[in-house]
Amino acid sequence: MLNAGAPVVGRAPSTAPRSGGVETRASVEHKELLAQFGGEYRAVPAERFLDDILVKLAQASDTPGQAAYKVTILNTPVVNAFALPTGYLYVTRGLLALAGDASEAAAVMAHEIAHVTARHSALRAEREREAEVISQAAAVIQSKQKGDEIKASQRLSFASFSRQQELEADATGVRVIAKAGYDPYGASRFLAALGKSSELRAALYGKKKSADFDILATHPSTPDRIAKAIAAARQISAPGVGARDREGYLAAVAGVAFGDDPSEGFVRGRKFTHPRLRFTFTAPDGFLLENSNEAVFGVKEGDDEALRLDSVRAPASGSLESYLESGWVDGLLRSSVRRTETNGLPAVLASARAGEWNFKLAVIQIGDELYRLVFAVRALTEDAERRFAASVETFRRISTEEAQDVHPLRLAIVTAGAEDTVTTMAARMVVPNRPLEYFLLLNGLDQRDRLVPGERYKIVTE
Repeated sequence: MLNAGAPVVGRAPSTAPRSGGVETRASVEHKELLAQFGGEYRAVPAERFLDDILVKLAQASDTPGQAAYKVTILNTPVVNAFALPTGYLYVTRGLLALAGDASEAAAVMAHEIAHVTARHSALRAEREREAEVISQAAAVIQSKQKGDEIKASQRLSFASFSRQQELEADATGVRVIAKAGYDPYGASRFLAALGKSSELRAALYGKKKSADFDILATHPSTPDRIAKAIAAARQISAPGVGARDREGYLAAVAGVAFGDDPSEGFVRGRKFTHPRLRFTFTAPDGFLLENSNEAVFGVKEGDDEALRLDSVRAPASGSLESYLESGWVDGLLRSSVRRTETNGLPAVLASARAGEWNFKLAVIQIGDELYRLVFAVRALTEDAERRFAASVETFRRISTEEAQDVHPLRLAIVTAGAEDTVTTMAARMVVPNRPLEYFLLLNGLDQRDRLVPGERYKIVTE
């Protein structure tokens, strides 16, 4: 949240593409990806493990020797992966947490490499240009309505084209990882995990979409796609053939950060804390919070209440009241504007109404920053007003000691004992919500599964 240019964690790859002091397109794309996804995350064991996989994939690909692939881990919990024609491949630490073994990680990277070798990006750009030219010509020659109809038809055609590219990359990826010696069923297992991850997020946050798009925005995970990946694997071998290397993978990702980067703010239950900006606040009972680069969002079960916290630079002149009345919120009830203080910080409160929603607003000033807390509720009762007021009162500065006493969440690899169950393991999970569901998701398990004594499992700890 409130990320004004996330710093790179560690160093950028030493082989970042440059040319005579003039930045190439590849270097610009590299920087853009780092900026968009939280910078580079340094995890040397994981990088080495993934690079070793890439060597095998490159040798097994349809174009061996075309590019020397190098992986960069992106510092974000969203699940995503990309590959550039230069050979730069990117995976997020969120993806590392979700993947269960080396074959699953290999499947994701082989899929992205397949897009590069098949020139899918170039073909998509060409198809987009063709569609725009055709629709513009139709609008000029015939009519705007006809042009809009053709645009709609082109969008459907382009969606089908993109879907076909995804299926093609899936099939190629399955074949390549099998040729490289990995379990070809790793692709379908990862797609299944991706679908479960999406379902868990939907259960937690309802219809709200994160501001940080993830792999599901461009790589739709559907039962049909999983079935096709399984069918492609069956054409190669029966299950059980090919390396999964779960032990090696777990060793490589042990200690990797999980969830929000604490330096950019983090959620613990209903509490949000930002150690770099040195403030904290707690949402009302029943809220689930989610942090993003854009804001902190909160929803309450039933979708009848929501909240948003973000920040803006304070105007050079003018009062908090004048800022609140400057037009950044619709439906402001000017008679409700009231000046106050929150834990010694200047603040202004107000109400607004738009459609079926009622809004309670708070703008709190810390130095040159204004923190805007918006609480939305369908039915504005005395109880809702009381809970919002109590939440505003929790907004406060934190001390240097509190800011330093931050323990980031990380993946830990633990060995199951004879008495361990999914329930006892879930009790060891330190996650904001639904520890049992997250334990099952991270380990590719079902609630009915029994743990195997001596087997290693991922948990999240501080």
